[in-house]
Amino acid sequence: MSARLPFARPTLDEATVAAVASVIRSAWITSGPNVAQFEADLSGYLGGRTVRTMTSGTAALELALLAAGIGPGDEVIVPAMSFAASANVVLRVGARPVFVDVELASRNIDVTKIEAAITRKTRAIMPVHFAGLPVDMDRVLALCAHHKLRLVEDAAHAIGTLWRGKRIGSFGDLTCFSFHPNKNMTTIEGGAIALANPAECRVIDAERFHGIEKDADGNVDVIRAGGKYNLSDISAVIGIRQLAQLDGFSARRRQLADIYFERFGDRPPGVLPARGDEGHCWNMFTLLLPFKRLGMSRVGFIKAMSNHNIALGIHYPCIPALSAYRHLGFDPALFPNASRVGEETVTLPLFPTMADDDVHRVCDAIGQVLGDRA
Repeated sequence: MSARLPFARPTLDEATVAAVASVIRSAWITSGPNVAQFEADLSGYLGGRTVRTMTSGTAALELALLAAGIGPGDEVIVPAMSFAASANVVLRVGARPVFVDVELASRNIDVTKIEAAITRKTRAIMPVHFAGLPVDMDRVLALCAHHKLRLVEDAAHAIGTLWRGKRIGSFGDLTCFSFHPNKNMTTIEGGAIALANPAECRVIDAERFHGIEKDADGNVDVIRAGGKYNLSDISAVIGIRQLAQLDGFSARRRQLADIYFERFGDRPPGVLPARGDEGHCWNMFTLLLPFKRLGMSRVGFIKAMSNHNIALGIHYPCIPALSAYRHLGFDPALFPNASRVGEETVTLPLFPTMADDDVHRVCDAIGQVLGDRA
């Protein structure tokens, strides 16, 4: 039997391993020169935007909300289907998420429904560029300008994605990235914020390191009860190497996604993801399968694919259907597309070191598992 195929795998070369070893031998392993270099490289990649790194994409979202002044009594508009962190961070700063349903194919927030969700308490819109497919940024930016709202982009999947020729994070307001191992580039764990307003770095810098500020003489003051979210130099040196290879990683992901579309053809077994254009970085390839109509469960399908040595993911449940949000009074029935995605989604293997034949192997296995049901 063929080797087990995961749904995601980071691409780490021997030069990166050597760079990590060099940092360890230097004995400067926490935030230092490599973090500074990584932030400078990210800034250059994003057209000169001010960038700050931290320990995760989730930390980036939380610190972005704090920098935007979001807190108790405020509302933030969030898609009803995303990783739970998109909504969790809103609760963590004391605000309330207001969910908007997603489009079925793109899995992105339905921009046509955002305005109806805006109230006098709304302070920000948080779109998620699901699987690296950009939200219609022109329309979202116009809504923010018209209603005087902050824009906090959850671009956890979208490092390297383009919108109308511009990199996500090179324009807009506050853009948050994740460098988790299943993203297009990794720092093991890590994240970053790209900011339109460099002055807001004062809040972010303080929040990510105990609220500390130092004067020119090195005297320490604490300006707020900050946390501890600073990236290590070990993670940063991985990020430096990954960023240099990012566009190549994304190009290969697009090639693999194209093969999936070719194999599924005009009669796919379920709802394919929206294809996007050449700017789509393809962090994931998700498929919606009508399990009730097929007469099988998602658990059964995943186990059957595992018997073919192919691992699948689930991205993502409907957030209002999660216990923490049902207990707050949210009703998943109000978000039919997000609920359907939550019940039917499976994530197929997609990562740069996959061979073309791996995609064919996945599609062949799907055909065998579904058989005459499809």
